[in-house]
Amino acid sequence: MARNKKVLPLLEKVTITDVAAEGKAIAKVNDLVVFVPYVVPGDVVDLQIKRKKNHYAEAEAVKFHEYSSVRAVPFCEHYGVCGGCKWQVLPYSEQIKYKQKQVEDNLKRIGKIELPEILPILGSAKTEFYRNKLEFTFSNKRWLTWEDIQQNVTYDQMNGLGFHIPGAFDKVLAIEKCWLQDDISNRIRNAVRDYAYEHNYSFINLRSQEGMLRNMIVRTSTTGELMVILICKIVEESEMELFKNILQFIADSFPEITSLLYIINNKCNDTINDLDVHVFRGNDHIFEEMEGLRFKIGPKSFYQTNSEQAYNLYKITREFAGLTGNELVYDLYTGTGTIANFVSRQARQVIGIEYVPEAIEDAKVNAEINGIDNTLFFAGDMKDMLTQDFINEYGRPDVIITDPPRAGMHQDVVDVILFAEPKRIVYVSCNPATQARDLQLLDAKYAVKAIQPVDMFPHTHHVENVVLLELRPTE
Repeated sequence: MARNKKVLPLLEKVTITDVAAEGKAIAKVNDLVVFVPYVVPGDVVDLQIKRKKNHYAEAEAVKFHEYSSVRAVPFCEHYGVCGGCKWQVLPYSEQIKYKQKQVEDNLKRIGKIELPEILPILGSAKTEFYRNKLEFTFSNKRWLTWEDIQQNVTYDQMNGLGFHIPGAFDKVLAIEKCWLQDDISNRIRNAVRDYAYEHNYSFINLRSQEGMLRNMIVRTSTTGELMVILICKIVEESEMELFKNILQFIADSFPEITSLLYIINNKCNDTINDLDVHVFRGNDHIFEEMEGLRFKIGPKSFYQTNSEQAYNLYKITREFAGLTGNELVYDLYTGTGTIANFVSRQARQVIGIEYVPEAIEDAKVNAEINGIDNTLFFAGDMKDMLTQDFINEYGRPDVIITDPPRAGMHQDVVDVILFAEPKRIVYVSCNPATQARDLQLLDAKYAVKAIQPVDMFPHTHHVENVVLLELRPTE
C-alpha cells in the first residue's frame, strides 16, 4: 500500500535576511533555517517548504508581499528557469558584498586561525558577456516553462538546443539569448538550431541515446579567435554526409570561425576527453594572450573562463609570490601551465605538476611557444608526485603556488609542503571552505599575511580567493 506523502507547511510573510551558498538566500523561522532560491535579503514572502530536516529546510517563494529595496530586475529572459546566473536579482555591488562576506565567514568560522584584514574583493569589469567558453546541448525533449504550460503554448517540434535544466538530465531549455558569452555565440547557436530544424536533423534522446546532434561548444578569446566544436552520434554512413552538410553551413555562415572542429561521440555520456577531435576548417586551436605571452588552447584545454579577470588573478598571485628572479617555484595543480609560464620571467625556475597528462603537454607547448626555458612540467596524481623524494631530487622550493580543485589539497600534499618549508605559499582557491581547512593544517608553520578575494563569475555565488602565507620564524 502506498504511503501518503507528508504535506509540508506553508510559512507566511517571512522576511529574507541573508545570502547563502549556491545562490540561495536565508530566512529564519523560530530556530529553523530555511534556504530559498531566487529571493534577496529584504523580500517578504510566503514560503512553501519542499524539504525539511531537523535544523534546516528548503523552500520556494510562492507569493511576494514586499520586494526588497535592493532587488534588481533580471535582464535575461531565461532567468529562474535555466538554473544559471541566480544572482541577477541582486545589483552587482550587493553581489560582491556578499561574496566578500562568504570568504570572511569561511576563513574565520572554519579556519579558526589568526587572519589579517581581508582586502576588498576585486570585482569583474565585465558583468555580462564575460565567459570565453559555453557548452550547449541538443535534446529531443524541450523543456516547457510554467508559463508555457499555463498558456497552452505549443511548438512545431519538441527539439531544443540550450542548457540542461537542473534535476532533469534529459531535458533542455531552448535558449534564445544568453548573456554570458560574446553575442557571436548566440548567433551561431541559433543559426545551427534553425538549420537543423529546417533540414529535419535528429536531436539526441538522452534516455534512449538515439539521434544525431549531441553538443556544441563555443570558445572565444581576447585575440579575436573563435572555436566551434560540433559533437554528434553517427551510426550510419548516410548520417556522416548529413553531418558534414551542417558543418559546411556553419563554415559558410560564419567565416570569422578560425577553428571549426567536430567529434563523433557514440558513447552513452557526453565526456570528450577520450575521443578524437577532427578539423573541418581552420586550426585545431586558438590562442589567448597575456602580457605578450601566448597560450595555446585546444578543444580539451582548461583555461580560466573569464579571461580578463584571470589576468588580474594571475597578477595578484605573482605579486603575492614576491619573486626577485632567484627563486625556485613549485606550481601545484598547474593545469596547462598558465600560472607557471606567467611567473617564469620573475623566477629562476618553475616546476609545474598536474594530474592530467594532456594538460601537461599543453603546458610544455605553451612554454615552447613563448621561448620559456626555465620551466619543468610533470604529470601525475599530486599526492603521488609531490613527495619528499621529489623535493630532494628537484630542490626545496622558495615559493609554492597552489591552485587545487574545489576539494582542496590532500593531507599528504599538505604534509610534503610542510616538509619542504618554502618561504612563501600562495594559495589560490575557488572554494573558501576547503581553503580554510587547509590553512588551518598549515597554521603550525605558516602565518597568513594577505588575503585577496577576486570575483570571476558575476551573478553566481562562486568566488576565487588568493591567500599569501609566510613561514613563521623558528625560535
